[in-house]
Formats: sequence, C-alpha cells, structure tokens
Amino acid sequence: MDPQHEADEIRGVQQRLAERFPDLEPGVVESAVVAAHSELTGSIRDFVPVLVEHGARDRLSAIVRAHAASPQEPG
Repeated sequence: MDPQHEADEIRGVQQRLAERFPDLEPGVVESAVVAAHSELTGSIRDFVPVLVEHGARDRLSAIVRAHAASPQEPG
C-alpha cells in the first residue's frame, strides 16, 4: 500500500471511530488512532488500516468503560 493510500485509509478509520464513539472528544479519538498506528512499523503495510482500527477501537472502548465505571458527580 502506498503511503498516500494508507494515510487516506487512516483518516477513514478516524472518521468511523469518531462516529462510533460520539461521546469522546475528537482529540481522544485521534490520539487512539495515532497510538495504534505508531505501533505498526513492519514493511508489509496492506493491513495497517484494519489493524489500526482494531487497536484504536479497543483503546476507545476501554476509555468508555472507565468513564462508565467511575462514580458520576451529582448534577
């Protein structure tokens, strides 16, 4: 996969995850995607977008679970 196509795919991953996790700030979603992407340094890049999406989704799910488990402030 050429670098431009990979970058386009990663932007699509970020958009899909932002839609899936609408309660999280866009910066949190972006950070999860960047972190997942930075872990993948191999020379075979064909599956990088899929792996990034899975890794970032797992991170974001953990954030949502942590927020749900924490005591809520009385409003």
